Amino acid sequence: MSTHTVTKEFVPAQVPAAPSEQSPAAAGRRHSPTHGLLSKGVVNGVLLLAAFYMLMPVSWLLFAATKNHRDLFATGGFSFGDFNLFANIHDVLTFNDGIYLRWFGNSLLYSVVGSAASALLCTATGYAFDKYDFRGKEKLFGLVVGGVLVPATVIQLPMYLLASKVGVVNTYWAILLPALVNPFGVYLARVFSEGYVPNEVLEAARVDGAGELRTFSRISLPMLAPGFMTIFLFSFTGSWNNFFGALVMLNDDSLYPVNLGLFMWNTNTAQQPEFYSLVITGSLIAVIPLIIAFIGLQRFWRSGLTAGAVK
Repeated sequence: MSTHTVTKEFVPAQVPAAPSEQSPAAAGRRHSPTHGLLSKGVVNGVLLLAAFYMLMPVSWLLFAATKNHRDLFATGGFSFGDFNLFANIHDVLTFNDGIYLRWFGNSLLYSVVGSAASALLCTATGYAFDKYDFRGKEKLFGLVVGGVLVPATVIQLPMYLLASKVGVVNTYWAILLPALVNPFGVYLARVFSEGYVPNEVLEAARVDGAGELRTFSRISLPMLAPGFMTIFLFSFTGSWNNFFGALVMLNDDSLYPVNLGLFMWNTNTAQQPEFYSLVITGSLIAVIPLIIAFIGLQRFWRSGLTAGAVK
């Protein structure tokens, strides 16, 4: 009699899945399209309010520049007048033998030339701090960056005393030379150099026999073009809005930048109310270069804002 052994295969019992900690209704609420649209709506609403707040002064200038002296005080702030914009512009450009055009040209000189020289100097300095090793480099860089913490108004009196000793007070150099110093621009340039200029490219240039100056001007500087233009834009804005420095350094009205000239016109409005239209229309014209600079250079500074964010 043969014995047959029957082996039963062991099948483990299925363990029921643990209940989810979150109910399906809650999960649906978290991932619902309504919640995403609501979040986007809140963000866009905040951005619209911020844009409205920032554009409101410029909008008021545009409305006010279309009014004559009577409508300026007799109508609402955000309403058009008889559209005397071109007549007001003509009055601004021809008043006092066209002194406004002289002020406008001075502002362009201070801002464009000073900012270009400052951006080049900051780019070269930041590049040197990044690519070269020398004794006390980090301490010196910390000292330079510490200059960002010093308000510009604090150093105006020492700068005036230095300019007086050198003999450049009440000259173009009194505005151009201080514009060269930009600690924040040096910091930005070093960040750009770390992210945009690979060390391998510099080593290859040195192997090919290129000197340090040639390497910087022909290889590194084109790579640093976004950083250069970003620093230029920041310097341009700061120079164009530099009011206190010009007020301290300049006495000759033919050397005034446009903002200081408009301030001097504004001081006459109490005795001569017709200056109101000149100040308002002149302020509107003075905003145009900043708008053009930001729109024309936005592709550089937008890329510059993300420099160093991704490694």
